[in-house]
Amino acid sequence: MRRFMQKLGKSMLIPIVAMPIAGILFRISAPDLLDLPLFQAAGVIFNNMDILIAIGIAMGLAKTKDRGIPALTGFLAISVLNEGLALMNPDLNMSVFGGVLSGLIAAFIYNRFKNTQLPNIFSFFGGEKFPITMIILTMIPVAGIFTFIWPYAQAGIDFFAQSLVGLGALGIFIFGFLNRFLLPFGLHHVLNTYIYFGLGSYETPSGEVVTGEITRFLNGDPTAGYFLGGFFIVMIFGIPAIALAITRAAKKKKKQETKALMSSGSLTSVVAGLTEPIEFTFIFTSPLLYFIHSVYTGLAGATLYLLHVRHGFSWGGSIIDYGLNLGIAENGLLLLPIGLAFGVLYYITFYTIIVKRNIKVIGREDDVAFSEESEEREQELSLSHSKYEYMAKKILENVGGKENITDYENCMTRLRLVLADASIINEEKIKQTGAHGVVKVDDQHVQIVVGPEVSNIYQEFKKLIEI
Repeated sequence: MRRFMQKLGKSMLIPIVAMPIAGILFRISAPDLLDLPLFQAAGVIFNNMDILIAIGIAMGLAKTKDRGIPALTGFLAISVLNEGLALMNPDLNMSVFGGVLSGLIAAFIYNRFKNTQLPNIFSFFGGEKFPITMIILTMIPVAGIFTFIWPYAQAGIDFFAQSLVGLGALGIFIFGFLNRFLLPFGLHHVLNTYIYFGLGSYETPSGEVVTGEITRFLNGDPTAGYFLGGFFIVMIFGIPAIALAITRAAKKKKKQETKALMSSGSLTSVVAGLTEPIEFTFIFTSPLLYFIHSVYTGLAGATLYLLHVRHGFSWGGSIIDYGLNLGIAENGLLLLPIGLAFGVLYYITFYTIIVKRNIKVIGREDDVAFSEESEEREQELSLSHSKYEYMAKKILENVGGKENITDYENCMTRLRLVLADASIINEEKIKQTGAHGVVKVDDQHVQIVVGPEVSNIYQEFKKLIEI
């Protein structure tokens, strides 16, 4: 179940790729900025998240390298479901849950029927194309069933949403805490998807009803943004403060190397909104530090709520999103001094605990006794992130070669491998290539934390596998 939830969360990331550019264009073309009506078309991305999620899940869970037919299957699934619900009860709105349901059914139908052989007269519709027929036949009764089921589910979801909002600062604290706490398990995307795209509803001036914190905030809902603002504090102030604490706590001979790594990770967090390059330097070394980080994330959001600071983003809590959306935020400038205060809190907490407990984070590791065959570059731990081919080659060697690999893919920051035997991998040498960490999910699944450049490593890795 844990592996399935991880794959489900990763699949939900696929449509998220469209959000940064869509959010930027949607904001800068708004009437209060450049007033470019045509570019407002980018906002359609946020209004069709159920469709994108259905496609993403179908692609992510399909057992095939060619994702074209699974993507079409996912689109057909959500299209038939939405149309069926609209015909039977126009008041029903499954939102992102409809996308999740459609994506799961589409992936199941594809995996189950992709090898179906039909009589020669119908052979054109067989094989990998047969799921296209089956998904339409399947989703019609599914839509009929959910016409009766969903009113009760929708009432329950509305109650949950209202309860979460009704908890005020506590509800926002719980969401922020779980957002970070579930990250190592890859389950935070499941929670995020509902909050970002399913929580609450708002009718725009044009009469369109939109759902989710992100979509409602970008469309001017005066109640949206409280669940989002805390991430600006974490990504712009908290992560750089952690990086500074780790750098200051590093041993003298490793301080420059640590500073370079931490500076790069900090910049990635501030500009791109990606925190994993820093978080994975301590997440497994010190669960205590990561627990505190999760608590501070929840506390940041709760603090903004109590001080009536409302801000939001289209992609993540980066400095770019902060600036673009400042015009539609509430007390947005107040976020800066609050962020500085949290930065100080982060720094003092992390530096004190690292030093007092002598936690072996980056820069404080014990000297490693390298084997004779280790190259000088690996001994110095100074591999450049631009040496993608070399890094891919070394990773492949130290996971047992391509004969030990049964499947491989990448997410935004990790190379995800399915191995015949994960016990034979050499974690030490993998880390020496420049990887931030190695996560053994179980006896077959391994995740190698690389950072935002993982797609470059993946392309080189793929070339080596296919030789």
